[in-house]
Amino acid sequence: MRILHRAVVAGASLLLGASLLVVGGCGYKNHPVPPETVVPQAIKDLGFETDEKGVTLAWTYPMETVRGKDIETISSFELYRAEIPLKDYCSTCPIPFVDPVEQPAGLTTEDGKARKAVFTMSGLKPGYKYFFKVRSRTSWFAESADSNIITFIWQVPARAPENLTAKVGNREIVLKWQPVTMLRDGGPVGNPLQYQVLRSTGGRDFEKIGVVEGTSFVDRQVAIKQQYTYQVQSQLLVGKEVVAGGMSRPVSTLAADLTPPAAPTGVSAIETDMGIKVLWEKSAEEDLGGYRVYRRTAAAKGMSLVGEVEPAFTLFVDTKAEPGVRYYYAVTAIDQGTPANESAKSAEATTRD
Repeated sequence: MRILHRAVVAGASLLLGASLLVVGGCGYKNHPVPPETVVPQAIKDLGFETDEKGVTLAWTYPMETVRGKDIETISSFELYRAEIPLKDYCSTCPIPFVDPVEQPAGLTTEDGKARKAVFTMSGLKPGYKYFFKVRSRTSWFAESADSNIITFIWQVPARAPENLTAKVGNREIVLKWQPVTMLRDGGPVGNPLQYQVLRSTGGRDFEKIGVVEGTSFVDRQVAIKQQYTYQVQSQLLVGKEVVAGGMSRPVSTLAADLTPPAAPTGVSAIETDMGIKVLWEKSAEEDLGGYRVYRRTAAAKGMSLVGEVEPAFTLFVDTKAEPGVRYYYAVTAIDQGTPANESAKSAEATTRD
């Protein structure tokens, strides 16, 4: 009986072991997912900005798989880099990308908009040509194809322009700065140099608005009473490549209109029991801010301001005029500037011939 009992136990153990092997199986809890249903679309908008410290790469999170299915989360990005000495560069040779740097990702949207990824790299080598591309993953086996490839040459950048000033002109802002003559490491500028002008409108992000070779720039695309902030960046020209340099300190100012309105016409003066009424024709100025009425006596050399009138009216009653005194009147127009621009005086009108 003991021998039989041992045999039964041994048999049960073998059956249990077989059962565990069956349960372990291949490790899938669900049916395998076809890779193309989770592979992200390739990134197409990889871009870059360089400054005197290095390069900043930026791109948009993929929103769909290669089959057009929405993606909510990207697990990671893989950033590939290649650096080639300019003396060894071959335009027809394969690009020697090294093993990628992995960057954690996350949700594809932020505040309801497509999310942006940013990667900054410093310590670049002067005299090298750099290449970058990026891939995204939704899982360990679902990797996208390569993004577009960006490339640039890195040299020791030029220093930042100094003493940037902004002078307000008539519907324009004039920028001036000192020329840059030295590189960041203290060496002289040996390559052609240009300047990138950037502008922020009302505190928003800076935008590029022009490139000049000289040390001045006139911005005529301005709106009256709008605040603008400017910066200027030096740029070295190395062959066909642009090496971004230092950025000036920002300066801010308000755009202004310095052109006065036209002088009013058709001015007349009439004596009434209430006082002397001064009338004129309505101004056609778009930014009319109102009118100013001036008066003098026959013996006076200059005129004195006696009143201001809202732009909707073309009548002023001089209630302080003394009876029997001959007065001469003139009217000016003012705009909505701060301070207001004032027109020349109109032709004079008097109450008596």
